[in-house]
Amino acid sequence: MAMSQVVNTYPLSNYSFGTKEPKLEKDTSVADRLARMKINYMKEGMRTSVEGILLVQEHNHPHILLLQIGNTFCKLPGGRLKPGENEVDGLKRKLTSKLGGNSAALVPDWKVGECVATWWRPNFETMMYPYCPPHITKPKECKRLYIVHLSEKEYFAVPKNLKLLAVPLFELYDNVQRYGPVISTIPQQLSRFHFNMISS
Repeated sequence: MAMSQVVNTYPLSNYSFGTKEPKLEKDTSVADRLARMKINYMKEGMRTSVEGILLVQEHNHPHILLLQIGNTFCKLPGGRLKPGENEVDGLKRKLTSKLGGNSAALVPDWKVGECVATWWRPNFETMMYPYCPPHITKPKECKRLYIVHLSEKEYFAVPKNLKLLAVPLFELYDNVQRYGPVISTIPQQLSRFHFNMISS
């Protein structure tokens, strides 16, 4: 039998959290975001984005770190790649921009692991799919989710206008209404990993 890949997860209490300047959203509404995506598509072609799955543990159960905007919307840390940018380098850049401290000494050592999911946006709409529909020859976005192995202790600087939440896998599972299709299916994507709960 093939061995599962091991992911070490450390207690949430091992990590320290501070704040930094707000990271303002470029768009005030979903419609604005899709309109901007359309403009960028005309200039640069398909949008490629990367997001990180950062895992901690609490009560011996894996939790994922999510950024909360306002009272309801949650997202994984990450974002759009620059044209031609390497995915791993781009994800590290985005993670540092979202959660890194203001000096090089306070930037976590991001260990980007494997890609666990690829999602496609066929049109300038909110719906994304874990496959590219066969009739779509020019998808508008490709989003890849990578597991990020955290060190035993790290410092995260959270923009003042955002909250960093540790959400248990059982809360995410099948909870499309609250978290959307991408985040709510992460528990299934992680089921092939073995979580090594380290209680240091």
